[in-house]
Amino acid sequence: MKKIGRNDPCPCGSGKKFKKCHLGREDELILKKIETSQEELGKKIVKLPEVHYGRSREILNGIDIQKLTGKAVGIKFFNQREYLKLLGSKQELPDKNSSASQIVNLNKTKRSAPNNIYIAITPNINDSTLIHQLAHILVFLEGSFPLPGMYTQISEETGIPIEQLDHPKEFGDWLDSLRKQFNVELDAEDKIISFLNENSVLLKGEEIKKQDTQTLISHSAQIFNFLKVHQKEIDSLIKGREGYIGSVES
Repeated sequence: MKKIGRNDPCPCGSGKKFKKCHLGREDELILKKIETSQEELGKKIVKLPEVHYGRSREILNGIDIQKLTGKAVGIKFFNQREYLKLLGSKQELPDKNSSASQIVNLNKTKRSAPNNIYIAITPNINDSTLIHQLAHILVFLEGSFPLPGMYTQISEETGIPIEQLDHPKEFGDWLDSLRKQFNVELDAEDKIISFLNENSVLLKGEEIKKQDTQTLISHSAQIFNFLKVHQKEIDSLIKGREGYIGSVES
């Protein structure tokens, strides 16, 4: 923020001089600027054209969000490449033939469209990727677990893979429910999650939210041990599925 004179108009727009308004509270101006920037970005995001690639329309129409979660929330899809361009993101744009998706940070759209959740997807989105993201949203809306990425700090502090923290039992239950409802063949990653869930090995949402690191580390070690013991079985389950890159390593 450029230097502001004591007698200059306050940047907050109050009409008062800076010395009579935000002098000494400049941090509030920075937060206000960030919030304004996010709000302007949100307005642009919600105006992106809605798309329906793959089975997105069919699957979305087959889910009664309000009945399942008690929340009257809409879900909308738009093109991921267009979304990343809008962000001016430095990350590499997804390949046109890839199956990729991401849930848009709710802080970006909550002012412009508080009753919608947005998912950026690629034209070749596969069924497994679709229900994976929808499972995350259903877990979030029913109130049992936050959207992915909330426990990155715990992952860094404990060494527990973020994949384990982002995909608790509650997520696994929704993933399996959607898989059965829409007859989806899971990709390699989701098949492993489903297999762990069937064997009651996944971390539990309440367990993660308590942030008892010793308990989490112990449970994570059990998951690694289970993967090691069942390595051959798991490999036979995921071999040939999309995303398969070789044998599961412990």
